[in-house]
Amino acid sequence: MPQSSLHDLATSRATMAVSLLLGRVVSRRSYVPAIHRGYASSLKDVLQNKMVKKQKEVKEFRAAHGDTKVGEVTVNMMYGGMRGIKGLVTETSVLDPEEGIRFRGYSIPECQKLLPKAPGGNEPLPEGLFWLLITGDIPTDEQVAEVSKEWASRAALPQHVVQLLNNFPSTLHPMSQFASAIAAMQSESKFAKAYSEGAPKTDYWEHTFEDTMDLIAKLPPLAAAIYCNLYRDGKIGTLSADKDWSANFATMLGYDNPQFTELMRLYLTIHSDHEGGNVSAHACHLVGSALSDPYLSFAASMCGLAGPLHGLANQEVLVWLEQSMEVLGENYTNEQLKEYVWNTLNSGRVVPGYGHAVLRKTDPRYTCQQEFAFKHLPNDPMFKLVAELYKIVPDILLEHGKAANPWPNVDAHSGVLLRYYGMTEMSYYTVLFGVSRALGVLSSLVWDRALGLPLERPKSMSTEGLKKLVKA
Repeated sequence: MPQSSLHDLATSRATMAVSLLLGRVVSRRSYVPAIHRGYASSLKDVLQNKMVKKQKEVKEFRAAHGDTKVGEVTVNMMYGGMRGIKGLVTETSVLDPEEGIRFRGYSIPECQKLLPKAPGGNEPLPEGLFWLLITGDIPTDEQVAEVSKEWASRAALPQHVVQLLNNFPSTLHPMSQFASAIAAMQSESKFAKAYSEGAPKTDYWEHTFEDTMDLIAKLPPLAAAIYCNLYRDGKIGTLSADKDWSANFATMLGYDNPQFTELMRLYLTIHSDHEGGNVSAHACHLVGSALSDPYLSFAASMCGLAGPLHGLANQEVLVWLEQSMEVLGENYTNEQLKEYVWNTLNSGRVVPGYGHAVLRKTDPRYTCQQEFAFKHLPNDPMFKLVAELYKIVPDILLEHGKAANPWPNVDAHSGVLLRYYGMTEMSYYTVLFGVSRALGVLSSLVWDRALGLPLERPKSMSTEGLKKLVKA
């Protein structure tokens, strides 16, 4: 197909997506995208070649070492949420307690340096991170541009989902709307259709990949519709086939500040994946292991992300920071700030944004957001407060004695940046997290199907049975 025709096709589909979101299209089947084998086929080709090699590697490894024991399980691990038990295979990223997250072996600073950027931009494009997660390769500028166009062409929302969003009450939490709408889009699942028609297991990954590409493409307009319905006039910005994924998202949300767009590129990249044991990643893997399609699997993932011990943490951080500013004002002294932190701890509360289940150092995701703030908003009072807390909180937590890990995590910073650029609606922050997390958990889901991973069914025990086992 000539390049001009491809551009016309992408533009037409992008325009259709906007029309759908504004409720101007009523025929459902006319805008359900077909399986794409056009200008983004290079990603599928690269992925398929990788899978053939990985399938062979895994088969040979299991044949040689399938009975090898890995680690030990203690009673405390079983009662403590399976913390530390090595029981999952996740190819996309690994979280090292001392080093932080690595995406396919690359640290966040390395990704910031190596991944393609938008023209004139300095932050990595999430499309490039997705390519890296799903293939293990650093993509070229051209490959990332293809993914951007492909996602723009697939962004159309089903009309029944548009109607669902418009009918939600304003009192329904943004994450409840997000998860519900994702589940409702299951009507478009190519995996579910192929499975019902008897597709062979060897093709499961391809249908999962197609659903993944569709779903990731639809998340920005879906999330933007929720935001604009709740906090604006219900009209979303125009999607363009010539913009990258993050730029389109920022426009649809109603933000035209280039720095906010850059923040979205950084935010959507660094929140994408955190190995397989966190709630949102594990939920997607678990539900997907039942051969639930990617829409249902990701909806389950988002229900987990909505919890206060997972995705809601950045909201809690910002609430605490605003309370701190109200009490102390902007001209606080170092001693006043220390006293406020101690008062928080002595009242039985925690300092939100500090500590992590795995990390034993400052979260690299915190550090890159800090660098962004130093560059773009060095004089913002709330950022100054965050910077001062970083200097004193770890020592206070160590002195307090109850925090094994006193260092800040990603949530300690992200809300402050969003607030600076005008996104003050804290209950929406987790939706942004969810849009990003799709890149990692759905990449993993494609590989789950490629490797033929089975239904997940760990053995559980009663306390009585466990006592007998350990001869208590």
